[in-house]
Order: sequence, then structure tokens, then C-alpha cells
Amino acid sequence: MTDEADFSILQSKLEAEFLTPLTMSQIPLSELLAETATVIHQVMQGQSLSRLLPAVDERHRAGVQALSFFALRHWHRGLALSEQLLSKKAPNPLFKSLLALSLTLLSAEDFAELAQDEPQASDYPVYEAFTLVNQAVKAATLHRKTAPFKGLLNACLRRYQRESASLVAQVMQQVEVRYNFPAWWIDALAKAYPQDYAALLQAANQPAALCLRVNRRQVSLAQFQAKLAAAGIRTEQLDEDALMLEQAIPVPQIPGYAEGHFSVQDLAAQQAIKMLPLKDGMRVLDACAAPGGKTAHMLEHYDLDMSILDVDARRLAQVHENLARLKLLKADHADNPHYQIRTVAADAAALDRWYDGKPFDVIMADVPCTAAGIVRRHPDIKWLRRPEDVHKTAALQRRIVSALWSTLKAGGHLLYITCSIFPEEGELQATYLAKHLPGAQRLPALGQLLALPDEHGIVKHDGFFYALFRKSD
Repeated sequence: MTDEADFSILQSKLEAEFLTPLTMSQIPLSELLAETATVIHQVMQGQSLSRLLPAVDERHRAGVQALSFFALRHWHRGLALSEQLLSKKAPNPLFKSLLALSLTLLSAEDFAELAQDEPQASDYPVYEAFTLVNQAVKAATLHRKTAPFKGLLNACLRRYQRESASLVAQVMQQVEVRYNFPAWWIDALAKAYPQDYAALLQAANQPAALCLRVNRRQVSLAQFQAKLAAAGIRTEQLDEDALMLEQAIPVPQIPGYAEGHFSVQDLAAQQAIKMLPLKDGMRVLDACAAPGGKTAHMLEHYDLDMSILDVDARRLAQVHENLARLKLLKADHADNPHYQIRTVAADAAALDRWYDGKPFDVIMADVPCTAAGIVRRHPDIKWLRRPEDVHKTAALQRRIVSALWSTLKAGGHLLYITCSIFPEEGELQATYLAKHLPGAQRLPALGQLLALPDEHGIVKHDGFFYALFRKSD
């Protein structure tokens, strides 16, 4: 479930297709601003971008995604400036969204200049201030809830232009503006990682690199890398199956996509297979498996009797589509008796709905979590989560893992995984499980992986947590 970087080709494609002002000019900026303000307003009401973006007009989708990604990464700036510029409460939430969006874009360079130690963001769209203000006011006219207040919007943006230096200096006094994260999130990381929290927060507001996992059943990494080089696509090898593109491009345009030569999967997610003692013929369960990135990785390496479990039948259909593209379905390996695949849509904790009574050799438990480690790819996460969600997901994780543990054979292994960096979903949870799972022996694993920049300032993987347990004989 936590393999969110791979859950949708649309998501990866749009992130890779960040539009420059030049390409956006083919579509009126006013229309993109109006649609983006609506989308962000819906995010603030609790809806995720992954569900909202597919509903956007296909012609505008990439532009809206580009603007919303940037805006949500820096939304605290726009909100804080809005509060400074409005003498009273915003007329309505949609107007507030359009104003904050416009201010986030208008102030991008001002904040970059002020924060000398902050890496220059490669993802922000730069517009002439005159153009942006005019287009924002025009955007206001496109919706009945904002049209009556176009004058107010214009006045706020003009005032920002006149007083930008003092306004930016004022809002930078707020910790939420400095780090572009909710205060509770900042406090949680400061407590957990006092030496690294500032770097973690800063890195989390930068776009994620595009990382590929080469399908070794179809092509070797060296062959695939050479194929990309011949197409003018430069890559860096990160691991035995992992390549990072020097510059992101639309995924379907990468040679070999239709042929199933690769998948999009973060480097940290690719580490799961290394911690499990897998062998051909093992009975394996991938629980909370959708979109199936880790399932596919295991099947690319081993001939397994694989059960794929997820509560969402729709997401299981995506798993099936991914496996079909990668030529990993049973039909592609019909002559191999050790190669079996079955998918089950059910709550992992509701054993009576899916478990056949035959224990598993290996269980990969990629349990639901806050997804705090993949906020680079999903900037809406920090706006969708609440402090209480950390404890709620931790309780859910315990319920799921406890149920799964009963389906593991004696001597078998369970790998606990989250794409979170909150200790409640990581080390604290692993410590609890080691004490409360009957016959559990905790084995060495990677533990907490943090999305921190390397010596060159590059963040090469997301934040993940791994804990490995063996059930006593």
C-alpha cells in the first residue's frame, strides 16, 4: 500500500511533465489558475490529488498538476501573505484558495532570494508579475464565487508588489512559513530527529527524482541503460535494478515502457526484496499490496506461489494491469509449476474472508501509514494528515500485522514496511511488535531510511521503515 510512487503512471507522468511557462502559454493561464484554485480548495476539504487530478480536463491536467504541486509545497507562504493582506476574513474559501495560489506564485522568487541557504527550487514556474496579476484577476471572473471579488484580489496582489520585502520578512517569522509544513509535523520531526529535521523538511519540499526498476526477466540493467543512452536519456545506476534519470521525462516516452522493461519505483522501495530469504517455490503473501510494485519486484527475481492481497478491488485491478505489462502473469509462465499468482480483495485483518488455512513461508506487510516519507511525491499529504492520524494508523498497523502473523508458518519471515518517518509507525512500532507477536524474533533489517540529501545535495530515495521478524519453530 505504501508504494505510492508506483501507484499510477498518471502521477509519475505528470510529475515528469512539469510545464514551463512557455508550454503553459498554449492554455490561458487564467483557466489553469481557476482550475488549480478549485483543486487546492478540495484538497483543503480532505480530498487527495490522486483522486482529483484524473477528473480535470485532460487538456489542462498537466498544467493544473504542475501548479498544484508547487503551490501545495509552499502553501503556508501563500496563506500567511493572504492573512497579512486581507483586512478581514476572506469572502469565501474558493477566493482564499485563488488568492493564496496567486501569492505563492508571485512571491516564489522573493522567498528564494531571502533564503540564501535554501536550494533553488527547480520546479517553480516563473511568470512576469504583470502577467500573473492580470491572469489571476481574469481567473477570478471565471467562477461565480470569486467574480464579485476580483477587485479585492487585484488590490491584494498590487499591494504585495509594492510591499513585498516587508511582507515576506514578516511572514518568515512564522515557523510554518520557514519550513512549509504544519507546526505539529515540524515539532514531531524536531523531537524525533533533532539533528536532521531541518534538512528533512527542506528536502521534502523538493521534487522527487524519477527512479526506475529494471525488469530483469525482460532485459539486463546494462542493456536497458545502454538503450536509454542511445535515446539521449542519461541515467545513474543506484542499485542492482535501479536507475535514476538525470532529468525526468514522461514515463510512456521512455523506451521499453510498453514492452514491460521497467517500472517506476523509488530506490527505498526496491530494498524490500533484499531483506527476505526468498527462494523459488515459496508460498508468499504480499499484504496491502496495491499497486503491486514490490510484488512485481519479487516475481522478477523468483518463481513464487504468490498471493496478492489488498482491500481495494479497484487497486488490485491496477496490480493486474502492471503485472500484465511486465509479463509477470501466470499466463506468461504457464509451463512453470512453481509460478502461481492469485489476487484477493479483502481486509487483511479479516482472516475469515480470505485465508485458506495454508501458512505462508514469507509475508510482506506493506501496511497503511501516514505516508510521511513520500511527501516529496505527494505534497497534499501534509495538508491531509492530522496529528491524531499517526496514532490511528499505528493502531491499524498492529491489528493487521497481528492477524497476518497467525498465517505465517513456524520458521517463516514477516517484513514490516511503512513509507513513514514518524517513529510511531517505525521503530516504536517495531519494538511493540517484537514484544507482542507470539514467538517473534526480530532480525537485522534496514530500519529507518530518511530522505536526506547526499554530499552532492541529491535526495536519492524516499523515507521508508523496515523491520524483519522470524516466527520461532
